[in-house]
Amino acid sequence: MARKSSRDRMKNEINAGSMADIAFLLLIFFLVTTTIVEDKGILVMLPPWSEDEPDITKLNTRNVYSVLVNANNQLLVRGEEQKLRDLKNNTIEFITNPQNKEDLAISPDKAIISLKNDRGTNYKTYLEVYNELKAAYNEIWNTESKRRYDGRLYEDLLRAEKKAIREDFPLVISEAEPTAFGEE
Repeated sequence: MARKSSRDRMKNEINAGSMADIAFLLLIFFLVTTTIVEDKGILVMLPPWSEDEPDITKLNTRNVYSVLVNANNQLLVRGEEQKLRDLKNNTIEFITNPQNKEDLAISPDKAIISLKNDRGTNYKTYLEVYNELKAAYNEIWNTESKRRYDGRLYEDLLRAEKKAIREDFPLVISEAEPTAFGEE
């Protein structure tokens, strides 16, 4: 038997040939098992795509509730400055028009909310304005569902009942192309 010297014992080598394979397998494992969180954003149903030219008809200005948000995050509703806290109630009044005023929507199914922002508008302000407009419709739907269906909330209704309310009070929020910074 050959005798090993102390020098031979000191040559401890680790075979690193399979280290690249192990690192590659670990990389694949983490890529496969990692979940990527997606931002939900605002759920908006877009109209279907059409090759036809849009029908440019003159809207009755009485039925259009124009909401403008400028670069300073100030609200201009139908030509008058308004606070965000008043937007929901004023929108409800515009859509339902309980006193049949001449300057509010003719009927809820003809009401159009037109939202236009400046490119300098904060995203937070945009979301707050959009949420207030959506909250106005939610409150209208809840009120109508309680009136029609013995006090039941809108979210507790059957699909057909919800559809009936949405036909009478359709959610129509038209978003215009934002203007360049400080244009309007």
